[in-house]
Amino acid sequence: MSRQEAVLVTGYKPHELGIFSADHPGIPVIRYGLKVQMRQLAGEGAKWFVISGQPGVELWAADVCLELKREERLDVRLAVLPPFLDQEERYPGWVREQYDKILQAADFSEPISNRPYQSPLQLRQKNDFLTEKTDALLILYDEEKPGSPDYYLTAARRKAQKQSYPIFFIDRYDLDTAAEEWKEQSPDYWSQM
Repeated sequence: MSRQEAVLVTGYKPHELGIFSADHPGIPVIRYGLKVQMRQLAGEGAKWFVISGQPGVELWAADVCLELKREERLDVRLAVLPPFLDQEERYPGWVREQYDKILQAADFSEPISNRPYQSPLQLRQKNDFLTEKTDALLILYDEEKPGSPDYYLTAARRKAQKQSYPIFFIDRYDLDTAAEEWKEQSPDYWSQM
């Protein structure tokens, strides 16, 4: 098995999950599920976690990566590669605040295209580019509930047909398990709900 040093992380956007604020109770569960998988991948040799900076799973994964560096002293880095300049202009305030914080803390950040948004082609190019530049995909996605992550998944499966490109899923069953484990580890949080 080849080593996955650079792992692309993606998943649903907040609205696809019914999340419309930064204090939604599902976010800590998603972050916990991401942390379990990202910690395991780091233990297996992942050095970079790469995102495009989309709201939702990608930004939560970025937070998790930074936590793994800071709190667990894991030797991991965060790369944020937006598809075009100023992608955050249309983000709601709470997402834009998180995005700005992530950009400032990232180990590397550079837009794939040095132009503002011009066409959906830039988004497809982003999916292909990020898949090509990484060694594996970690995706929070349930194929029974289609959504925007399907575009990354299509690009990843195309690459996997030609070479080793593992695809690691976090699905609804993994999130159920994560919720149970997280509840046990964080009873104070749940008592406030």
